[in-house]
Amino acid sequence: MAAGSFRRSIASQLSKVLDLPPENLIKSISAVPVSKKRHVADFQLSIASVIENSSGGCLAQDLHLQAQQLAERLKCDSVVSEISAGPGTVNFTINRELLAKTVLQQVWKDGSEYGVKSELFSTVPRQKAVIEFSSPNIAKKFHIGHLRSTIVGNFIANLKVALGHEVVRINYLGDWGMQFGLLGVGFQSFGSKEKLKSSPLQHLFEVYVQINKAAEDENTKKLAKDFFRKLEEHDEQTLSIWKLFRDLSIEEYIRIYERLGVHFDEYSGESFYQEKAQEVLKMLEDKGLLQKTIEGTGIVDLSEKKDLSTVSTVMRSDGTSLYITRQVSPSLDLAAAIDRMNKHSWDTMIYVTDKSQSNHFQHLFQILKLMGYDWAERCQHVSFGLVQGMKTRRGEVVFLEDVLNEVRSRMLQNMTSTKTTKEIQDPVETAEKVGLAALIIQDFRGLLSSDYQFSWDRALQSRGDTGVFLQYTHARLHSLEQMHGNAELTDVNVACLQEPDAISVLQHLLRYDEVLYRSSQDLQPKHIVSYLLTLSHLAAVAHKTLPVKGSAPEVAQARLCLFHSARSVLANGMKLLGITPVTQM
Repeated sequence: MAAGSFRRSIASQLSKVLDLPPENLIKSISAVPVSKKRHVADFQLSIASVIENSSGGCLAQDLHLQAQQLAERLKCDSVVSEISAGPGTVNFTINRELLAKTVLQQVWKDGSEYGVKSELFSTVPRQKAVIEFSSPNIAKKFHIGHLRSTIVGNFIANLKVALGHEVVRINYLGDWGMQFGLLGVGFQSFGSKEKLKSSPLQHLFEVYVQINKAAEDENTKKLAKDFFRKLEEHDEQTLSIWKLFRDLSIEEYIRIYERLGVHFDEYSGESFYQEKAQEVLKMLEDKGLLQKTIEGTGIVDLSEKKDLSTVSTVMRSDGTSLYITRQVSPSLDLAAAIDRMNKHSWDTMIYVTDKSQSNHFQHLFQILKLMGYDWAERCQHVSFGLVQGMKTRRGEVVFLEDVLNEVRSRMLQNMTSTKTTKEIQDPVETAEKVGLAALIIQDFRGLLSSDYQFSWDRALQSRGDTGVFLQYTHARLHSLEQMHGNAELTDVNVACLQEPDAISVLQHLLRYDEVLYRSSQDLQPKHIVSYLLTLSHLAAVAHKTLPVKGSAPEVAQARLCLFHSARSVLANGMKLLGITPVTQM
């Protein structure tokens, strides 16, 4: 890793002066973010992170003084061309030609693995991660929260795979409960087998809406209860209808997920854990954890955990937990977590849902610990906020496909107003990829737990900090390479890359591993998004000030290599976010 070789060189010199092992200093040396100022150092060492007791009340002027004293004791060498002291930091500027040569060589050598081979990850053990995300309810709206869960979970899975971890992607469907009693009765009254096969999600939702209107009728309620009772008793005919609903829905989900570039290793669901949930209730009872209220509801007392609610409901008063929603009872999730550990022997399990379910998962993890499962500490809930304003031209979003069709339609309309659209081989597919990038970047720009107001106009802007701008930059750089021939790194004269705008791009490429490391620690995509947007802006400026056309062959080749490296890292980062880079726009 380019940054790694420079960090090691700086750490080696620092270790002799500070009498500390070089490996203890590596993570204290960070690449400096690119500044609008023309001269900026490449790396800095935070004095507070290495000077003993500095965090315990050391004054800012003391830190600055210590930084100056340390800087005076260090010497420039073949790697470091300048050393200076800042406010509590020691700054290092790398030899400019060495910077260009090392960064370009590393990007070309590592390709799609650039950044992930960094020594920053050397102490991170390779793990097996189970990630549960998306998890829509069959026959109900695939609301915008499911879209967020889908793209966030996909990002986390992509990042972990890129870093060498083994990942199992699970889609935990809402495929059981009284709604299937209503749905079964509704299908007998309003259903069409032809419509079910051609558009299962749409048709089941229409049937569900119709039967819900009739559900006030006592006879309808009785019929629904009877249907679901037969389902619980595994009546062959009733079960075959339910299975048809589920199988056709999953087939359509898979088709829609393919448009998103998302796949799952396992389609699980509430239906899988009905019997196992009863076994869990028995385990809770045997361990003395299950208590009954006067009404007969089963609860687990969590009062020792002061930051949680006093109790968690795990069983209905009729002795079942078969169709209680996730927010009310964790018994199905308890069974699922135990089963997944037995099946996958995972090192970490991550649930990706909206933040309204935070208490549910706190209860779930606490109950697992009370049951004696120490691995509960390795479970994690990644929560996200609400999205307001996501509507199509026809009104409220009902299905994920509505969103995908809308963004493709709007993007295609935007593209047809430009002169270059006619040259695109498949404008519809390009519009879909660019539109999806627009959705993902608007969603990922902020902290995941924050709510935000969705805006089609803002998301689809071609300039500014948008997914459309990232795609445009990638396509433009790809076009540059196509126009002037593929860049060749051999015998590149790095002395031709000493302009400030070239140095800014190289410095930014240097920081990529730190950005990946930060996202791997907190599972927030915003770090990568911010990095890629800055890279695109820097590349856009360099594209204007460092022309390839009309330059001397040696200069043109060096610049092509620089733009190729920028495009390569841009593409890598976009793919982690779940975006497929386009080559034409």
